Amino acid sequence: MTSANGLKSVLLSVAILAVILLIWEGSISTEQAGTGLSEYELLMGGAEPKAGVPPPSQVFQKAVEQLSDPFYDAGPNDKGIGIQIGYSLYRVLMGYSLAALIAIPLGFLIGMSPVIYGALNPFIQVLRPISPLAWMPLALFVIQDSEASAIFVIFICSIWPMLINTAFGVAGVRQDWINVARTHELRPVTTALTVILPAAAPTIVTGMRISIGIAWLVIVAAEMLVGGTGIGYYVWNEWNNLDLTSVIFSILVIGFVGMLLDAAFARLQTFVAYTE
Repeated sequence: MTSANGLKSVLLSVAILAVILLIWEGSISTEQAGTGLSEYELLMGGAEPKAGVPPPSQVFQKAVEQLSDPFYDAGPNDKGIGIQIGYSLYRVLMGYSLAALIAIPLGFLIGMSPVIYGALNPFIQVLRPISPLAWMPLALFVIQDSEASAIFVIFICSIWPMLINTAFGVAGVRQDWINVARTHELRPVTTALTVILPAAAPTIVTGMRISIGIAWLVIVAAEMLVGGTGIGYYVWNEWNNLDLTSVIFSILVIGFVGMLLDAAFARLQTFVAYTE
């Protein structure tokens, strides 16, 4: 994308966002005006106010309030948004790293050996479609620790995209490159690290990028189930408090953090890309 097109895209995105916010703010104002009562009359009991979606101006005020002190800690059920995001990122990165340590080497073996692929493929096809959250009750029963159970769920949801993409990328390496390595009498480990890994790296990173997105999706739901800390628990707790403004703010924070994680792996994809 050229710089001119990039600038146009940014300006168009800003314009679309402005239109969405104006429509949102206007629709809420119109709904409130339709009651025919002032805020004072509503507060004095003139009519029962209807619970509705807060306007973006109110969400913005909440964002300023939360982000002005994101790391405050006032007790188990009252922590800043920065602390909640930190807990969630810790769980995601722990489960994700464990999955990478297993998925990438195992994917290499599957991609390089049709025998291993044939032996493990039935297990992969049975386990891969299972929803990660379906493992949560079993994990809680066996592990008996909510923190470790959440990490285990992230591990389960992260492993499959990395495993499958690694195997696909390794199996797709051009055979003549491997033949050249054999001609030079390179050891299998040297061939894997110097020939196969660089060639399969774009596909492997694609799997890693898919996995991190799934992991961030799953951790929110997992934390709603196990409670305690984390951005998922924060959303659920604010919903129980009927604070829709905080719920919308936290949803936007979840999306922003997910965008940053995806952008990091998109940059990594660019770094490992190669041209033949």
